[in-house]
Amino acid sequence: MARPREFDEEAVLEAAGGAFWLKGYEATSTRDLSACTGLTPSSIYAAFGDKRNLFRRALTHYLESILHERMTRLETTLSPGLAIAGFFDEIIERSVSDKLRRGCMLVNSALESSASDPDFQHVLALELKTIENFFHRCILAGQCSGEIPATVPAEDAARHLLSVLMGIRVFARMRPERALMTGAVRQALATLGLPWPPRPASAASRSTPRSTGQKRGDRAAQS
Repeated sequence: MARPREFDEEAVLEAAGGAFWLKGYEATSTRDLSACTGLTPSSIYAAFGDKRNLFRRALTHYLESILHERMTRLETTLSPGLAIAGFFDEIIERSVSDKLRRGCMLVNSALESSASDPDFQHVLALELKTIENFFHRCILAGQCSGEIPATVPAEDAARHLLSVLMGIRVFARMRPERALMTGAVRQALATLGLPWPPRPASAASRSTPRSTGQKRGDRAAQS
């Protein structure tokens, strides 16, 4: 009979994810992972197989507890236009307040990925498509409600917003300057007829109770 695991898997994934997020996949060593998780290298490999699999699990945990939580919360608590503006508002606030300049773990992983791992590139591409789809849904809904002009090409606009997001997430690591990021976002939202900075209603989204629990919400506030 296999012995039950004697560690908190969620805590291990968060700790490992923090190391990968800060240093990147290649630069994070097994020694780093052992130090941050409190597990021996043999225990890490026994539980997760190898470094690559641990990285994928940690990235999935990050996406579900932070990025997916944010999109669901904004889309279900705000109007479509404010959901888009609030998304960027939160991203910028987290970026300028992150003293470690970590940027986004997903975008960092996309920039670090190579053609030698096509399966992982496919996983990353699907996640970026998830964000694009969020923008696309909000734009279409905003057009139905009259918040966004019907003349805006929704598919092209969603891709443009994704491109702006990728750019400011890179800025978050190299030049986390509010004016730089807000300038890019303001111009992108102007093409949709959306205000910047967002109207006060968007700030309320940060205090909206999370159906996923306070612990998960606390992690989102640190992203």
